[in-house]
Amino acid sequence: MGRREYLRAIYERYRRSSKEKKGTILDEFCRVCDCHRKHAIRLLRRPCPERHPRSRGPSYGRHVIHALVQVWEAAGYPWSVRLKAMLPLWLPWLRQRLTLSREIERQLQTISARQIDRRLQSRKRILRRRIYGRTKPGTLLKHHIPIKTDHWDVTRPGFTEIDLVSHSGDCADGEFAHSFNLTDIHTTWTETRAVLGKGETGIVAALEEMRQRLPFTLCGIDSDNGSEFLNHHLVRYCRTQQIQFTRGRPYKKDDNAHIEQKNWTHVRKLIGWDRYDSSTAVGLLNDLYRCELSQMMNRFQPSVKLLCKERVGSRLKRIYDRPQTPLDRLRACRNIDRARVNELLQLRATTDPFELARAIEKKIDRIATLARRQERSDSVTTQTA
Repeated sequence: MGRREYLRAIYERYRRSSKEKKGTILDEFCRVCDCHRKHAIRLLRRPCPERHPRSRGPSYGRHVIHALVQVWEAAGYPWSVRLKAMLPLWLPWLRQRLTLSREIERQLQTISARQIDRRLQSRKRILRRRIYGRTKPGTLLKHHIPIKTDHWDVTRPGFTEIDLVSHSGDCADGEFAHSFNLTDIHTTWTETRAVLGKGETGIVAALEEMRQRLPFTLCGIDSDNGSEFLNHHLVRYCRTQQIQFTRGRPYKKDDNAHIEQKNWTHVRKLIGWDRYDSSTAVGLLNDLYRCELSQMMNRFQPSVKLLCKERVGSRLKRIYDRPQTPLDRLRACRNIDRARVNELLQLRATTDPFELARAIEKKIDRIATLARRQERSDSVTTQTA
């Protein structure tokens, strides 16, 4: 019995007793609880302490958390809201790897996003990194490409944002690889290709390849003010293909917020900040981007879209829509190629996302062996010598 319980047990007996018996009870209380007599008198003269209800234990055991971590790690550590949305999609494949009882499956389907945050909090501290950009403004054709000043409010797929992510490491000298990202505003469908350098011809060729792979018609692109996009080759290509071409305001990254977010989730988070400057590395990157990564991000990874912002006192509250995969968003669209969408849905039903995650890890490890991390320090050492 604890000290509080013992105090509660003798409280009524002490209050009803005579002066002589109270002294005896005080002696007993001081001996049992090892406290001063004055302290015991103060405790027994106060109102009786209330009995606090026992706090319940954790609702989700280690087996549930272990299964949750398996999906979380294989999916690339997604946000808890997205992780909760992808659990029903990954659950059939999780059953093949773990022994899941009906109760564990029920708990996986009912666990809240906030509870996921609490249970995974200790594993999240190593995932914070910074992003550095190396975009140089271009002036060619700048006044001929209109600035997009309104907000994206499209109701059909085809209008996209594009950007480059540099793989220069800590030295931007010479020619190095870039990841060319394209994301659709309405469905969040994303395609990525690697190019060596920022040549105009290579950019147009990569864009054409991605256009052919998209399950919808490319209607418009919106870029930053880099010279790799503001050039005659890309303008001529867009006019030929009847693609709307707009650009954001200089030094305003929020104008291209959709693609900036994909630069992190689809490139930086996986490839990092190392330098890649060989055609072999570009080939391996494209092998990853064309195959496993595209399937994982567009078929199995739910995304959320910002619906509106509300001011609540001094706080800005953001309201998002229901998490959905880009493929599911595409399926809900009208006037699309239903045969192509049904084909993609059948492929998803027969594809194991855990095997995709394992293949992605193997390819990333192979790509990492081609990184040139010590180039800058070696050059500094040579100059000093």
